[in-house]
Amino acid sequence: MFCQTLDHQKIGYVMLIDIINAEGNQSKIVRLSDELTELCEEITNDEETRAIILKGSGDNVFSMGTDLIMQASEAKGEPWEKLWSLAEPIARLDRPVIAAVNGDAIGQGLEFVLACDIRIASEKSRFGFPHIEEGHIPWDGGTQRLSRLVGRGRALEMILTGEMIDAQEAFRIGLVNRVVSKEELMKAAMDMAEEMAAKGPIALRYAKEAIYKGMDMSLEEGLRLEADLYFLLHTTRDRTEGIRAFQEKRAPRFEGR
Repeated sequence: MFCQTLDHQKIGYVMLIDIINAEGNQSKIVRLSDELTELCEEITNDEETRAIILKGSGDNVFSMGTDLIMQASEAKGEPWEKLWSLAEPIARLDRPVIAAVNGDAIGQGLEFVLACDIRIASEKSRFGFPHIEEGHIPWDGGTQRLSRLVGRGRALEMILTGEMIDAQEAFRIGLVNRVVSKEELMKAAMDMAEEMAAKGPIALRYAKEAIYKGMDMSLEEGLRLEADLYFLLHTTRDRTEGIRAFQEKRAPRFEGR
C-alpha cells in the first residue's frame, strides 16, 4: 500500500502509524482520510497486529483547521455535505490504539486524537476546539467523545469558549492519560503498546468492546454483555494457554485463537 500522507510499520505485534503529510493543505485531509480508512481495514484483517500507536511527524500534525468540510469536498470534487472523517477509521478498530501527541492537538486534529483509546502527551502540548470563534462546531465526533471523556461540564466549557488548555490541565481533567517529556514520548507509547500486545489479543478486543458498548447500555445490559464476552473467552485456545502458563509458571504464548 503506497501512502502519501502517512507511513506505517509493524514492530513485533505493534503497528506504528505515522502521519507525515497533513499540514497546511486541506486537500491532504481528503487523502489522509482515504488512506487511513484503507490502512485500518488492513489492520482489522491482520491478526498479527495487537496494538496500534498513532503519532505525527512534526509538532503541528494534529493542529488541523476547523472548517474542513467545504475545502476538502472541493478538493475531491464531492458535494460539500460530504464529511471526510479522520476519527471514524480509528474508532472502528477493535485493537487498542494509543495516540502519542508531540505537539498541539487542535480542531479536527483533537477529534482525531479523541478517537484513540489512550492519549500520551508531551509536556508542551496544548488542546482545544476553537470552532466557536469562527462560527462552527466540532463535527468529527468532538462534541460526543469529549463529553464522554471529561464530563459534560468541562466539555461545554472547552467547546463554548474555544479555550486552549495545556498538557497538565488536559491530564487533570482526564483528556490525556499521561504527560511526559517530548524525548520520552515514543518510549512511553511503545512500552505501553508492547505491554498490551503481550496480553491475550482476544481478551484485549473483548475488553475494549465491553467498555465502549457498555457505555451506551443500562448497567444490567452492560453486565450481561460483559458476562457473555467472558464466557466466550473460555472457548478459546488462548484462555487454555493462559491457565497452563500460570500453572507452569511461565509467560503465556498467545496466538489469538
